[in-house]
Amino acid sequence: MAETPFAPLNLSFPFATSYQTGGSILPDVSRTVERALRKGKILDVVYGVKETMAALSHTPVNITVTRDAGNGMSSFINALRMIDHEEDDSAPTGVVRITQTRVKYSSSLFPNVVLWDLPGLGATAQTIDNYGKEMKFNMYDLFIIIASEQFSSNHVNLAKLIQRMGKRFYIIWTKLDRDLSTCVLSKIRFLQSIQENIQENLQKERVNIPPIYLVSNLNPLLYDFPKLRDTLHKDLSNIRCCVPLNTLSYTCEKIIDERVASLKERLDGGCSEHSVCVRDNDDMEECVKVYRLKFGIDDQSLQQVALSLGTVLLEYKANMKSQNRCTLARGDWRLRLMTCALRSAFSITLKCLPCLHRCVPWFRRIKHRRVLHLVAQDTKIIVKKILKDSISPPLI
Repeated sequence: MAETPFAPLNLSFPFATSYQTGGSILPDVSRTVERALRKGKILDVVYGVKETMAALSHTPVNITVTRDAGNGMSSFINALRMIDHEEDDSAPTGVVRITQTRVKYSSSLFPNVVLWDLPGLGATAQTIDNYGKEMKFNMYDLFIIIASEQFSSNHVNLAKLIQRMGKRFYIIWTKLDRDLSTCVLSKIRFLQSIQENIQENLQKERVNIPPIYLVSNLNPLLYDFPKLRDTLHKDLSNIRCCVPLNTLSYTCEKIIDERVASLKERLDGGCSEHSVCVRDNDDMEECVKVYRLKFGIDDQSLQQVALSLGTVLLEYKANMKSQNRCTLARGDWRLRLMTCALRSAFSITLKCLPCLHRCVPWFRRIKHRRVLHLVAQDTKIIVKKILKDSISPPLI
């Protein structure tokens, strides 16, 4: 069953608001990242991000399962947790809702996650806004709306409320085995009709289409259940990490900008050879290599980063403007102008004319500043990719 699009994670930062939680705090271990970046040790940045991710994995997440009345929610919770109805910690099932209050459950399949079982909206005889307040919707990080037999106005109202709050949610159609046993349509057409009905009802009320999963509470290994668990695990990582890593991304950009400002001050002081260790200031290739080394994005360092994150060097170099002199010239018209044949001839002329000789260092500083700027931009892009790959490891 193809998953419908819904507010995906913005991989360019900042992260999508649908993943944000109010309680996420940047762990102290992220200071490792900041120290490494200041020293230009990009591999240590990776280690620091991994430490940060490990700390964030313990952040508690609250998921609520809600519904209209009588949609087999307790059975779904047991199936999601892969436990039998007879087990001590199972959610009580039956035709009549046993309790009208919130009940929480845990599962070894989802560590540090609390699953909240709510009484159905139709059973409470109250408005959707009052229901949301009484059931404390503000405390939940992710919502699962359960439906079966029909997708009612109550389901739509729940979706509208959750969307208005800026939270992420799924829609789960349960009791699929019973539906298929009595259906006269082909299986494929019947599954499509359920999806289309849900989508049409949501679109009428201008609700973004969330992930929709069709499952059977009696068969937790079949239909869309495996895909649901896989998506849930990914979203748990996003919920825990997006806000802290967004903050860390901002901090890293600030550190890079500070390093650029410091180096520019040295260049403007006219001591570029001694301050940035460039032996020949007119050698663009050497200039690029030195600045990449200073920021830790030289080929050797990036190769180590790629190996550490389970990807390949090309993944980090593909969009770099500062790979070499040629990529710099192609990626930036200012440097292309500075390095063209006409510019070289003009530079020679300046050196030969004593009255204009003082302009040579000025042109050199302009070139250095531009290379420095482009290397810094590449560093920001690489750091962001490290953060993204830490949340969702690349497939190679």
